[in-house]
Amino acid sequence: MTTAASRFATYFHVHLVSDSTGETLNAMARAVCARFDNVLPIEHIYALVRSPRQLERALTDIEAAPGVVIHTIVDDQLRSALEEGCRRLDMTCIAALDPLVSSLSRYLGASISRRVGAQHNLDNDYFNRMDALNYAIGHDDGQGGQDLDQADVVLVGVSRTSKTPTCIYLAHRGVRAANVPLVPGRPIPDKLHNLKNALIVGLTVSPDRLIQIRRNRLLSLKEDRASSYTDVDAVRDEIVQARRLYERQGWPVIDVTRRSVEETAAAVLNLLHGGHGQIEVLG
Repeated sequence: MTTAASRFATYFHVHLVSDSTGETLNAMARAVCARFDNVLPIEHIYALVRSPRQLERALTDIEAAPGVVIHTIVDDQLRSALEEGCRRLDMTCIAALDPLVSSLSRYLGASISRRVGAQHNLDNDYFNRMDALNYAIGHDDGQGGQDLDQADVVLVGVSRTSKTPTCIYLAHRGVRAANVPLVPGRPIPDKLHNLKNALIVGLTVSPDRLIQIRRNRLLSLKEDRASSYTDVDAVRDEIVQARRLYERQGWPVIDVTRRSVEETAAAVLNLLHGGHGQIEVLG
C-alpha cells in the first residue's frame, strides 16, 4: 500500500555556485539528487562568480532561500568567503570536486591548477565536439549520404528508435554520428554496404513500445488517421525485417526498449571502443 510519505515529494533549495559556466556542477547535482526517491531540488544557479561583489550578491540570494550550497570555486579567497558566509547562515557548503581532485592529485603526484574555467578552454576537444555536432545535424535521417564514410558511427533503425537524439548526444562526446532510417519498401543506401571505417549499429525495440511511441507522436501532431505506421502487424513486420537486415550485414544490435538516450549512447561508445563484431546489446 502506498503510504502518505511516499506520495509527496520533498522539495529543497540547492544553490549551485560556479566560477565557470556551471554546466559541470549542474550535471553533478542532478545526478546526485536523482539517487533519492521523492526528492525534488529547486535549483538556483550562480555562474561566472569571479569577484567578491558577485559572491556577495549570490550570498544575499542564498540567505533568502535556505538550503544546500554546492560549489566549484577555484580561487582561494572566494572559496573562503563563500564557506564563511555559509557558516554564518548555518548552511551546508559542499566543494563538489574536492574529493576527486585531491585523490587524483595524490595519485599523479601533481599540483592542482588554480586557473578558473580551465575545463572550458577552446581547445581541440571543443572544436571536435562542435564539428561532430554539425556533422550529426547534417547527416540526420539519411541526409548527407555522399560523405557517410566520414562518420565514426552510423545508427540504423526504423522510425522512432531514438536515432537522432542518440546521435546528438554522441556528438557532444566528440563522436561523428550519422543515422539512416529504415523505410518499408525502400532499400538501404548503397553507401552502407561500402563503409570501411565507420561502426554501423542497428537499433531495435519491442513492437508494443514502438507502437506506443508512434501513437504519442501522432497525437502530438494532432493526427488520428489509421495507417501502417501504428498497425500492430505492420510494425512487427518492420522490426522483423530490420533484425534480419542486421543479421545479414553482421551489424551489432542495441535494443532501446528500456534504455534512455544516454544509456543507448553509452552502449554505442562501448561498441566503438571494444570492436565491431556481431554483438547483441539487450535493453
